[in-house]
Amino acid sequence: MHLNVEIKARCAAPAEIRKILLDNGADFKGTDEQEDTYFNVPDGRLKLRLGPIEKSLIFYNRNNQGGPKTSEVTMTDATANGDALKQVLAKALGVKVTVKKSREIYFIENVKFHIDDVPGLGSFVEIEAIDIDGSIGQTKLEAQCNHYINLFDIKDGDLISVSYSDMLLAL
Repeated sequence: MHLNVEIKARCAAPAEIRKILLDNGADFKGTDEQEDTYFNVPDGRLKLRLGPIEKSLIFYNRNNQGGPKTSEVTMTDATANGDALKQVLAKALGVKVTVKKSREIYFIENVKFHIDDVPGLGSFVEIEAIDIDGSIGQTKLEAQCNHYINLFDIKDGDLISVSYSDMLLAL
């Protein structure tokens, strides 16, 4: 398990965010065409992410709020047999919703950035300050997240409190 402090915001100008990231030395990992399948669970969220770059089974708990929010994340690699794992989980738990997106992935130190295009929802930017081993702490993660909110000039009205899955379910 690890700790994340993260935000998601609507993004009217992905090219501007991309330029700021690159001007600040971000490491571009590539563009991932992802499919996140969310399964029915009694608490938290369980999703299987399958894409050319990221393949993971992810369970997390997170409050729905617009600003920086803390998540406790447990994940495992799903590179081997991702499609078979999806079939097993679908049979056992049922599929809640599937989210497809095109995701540009960047890193600056322990902070991960996504520029996402989600069909039917639009363009978004996500900031995830990640503490894998407990050495950074929530206070610094929040400060990192707030630093990039300011750098990207993200307005309070652009912050999204829910996941893409919630947004698609509400359509």
